[in-house]
Amino acid sequence: MADPVHISDDVFEDEVLGADKPVLVDFWAEWCGPCHMIAPSVKEIANEQESVLKVAKMDIDNNPVTPGRYGIMSIPTLLLFKNGEAVARIVGAMPKDRIMAQILPHLEAEAA
Repeated sequence: MADPVHISDDVFEDEVLGADKPVLVDFWAEWCGPCHMIAPSVKEIANEQESVLKVAKMDIDNNPVTPGRYGIMSIPTLLLFKNGEAVARIVGAMPKDRIMAQILPHLEAEAA
């Protein structure tokens, strides 16, 4: 089982931009209620898509550089990175099926 990995500004480039498969980054904060609402879905996605997707979480309070670089204005925000580029942005709490609907096309293209 692959739980989301917690990353920081210091390791973002290696863990996300340099990853050998797509990476879904969950930008969140401890005080954010909607962030906690989607956390179980993010964890399920990490486990179910382990073979084709890496899932990471970044606490925006402790890591301000990366969220600033990618224009994270509200949380939760999920960014899907593929080959070092952000290819999908999901803002706000939403059900797992809606999250998957936005990232699956990018994963299917990877598997093809």
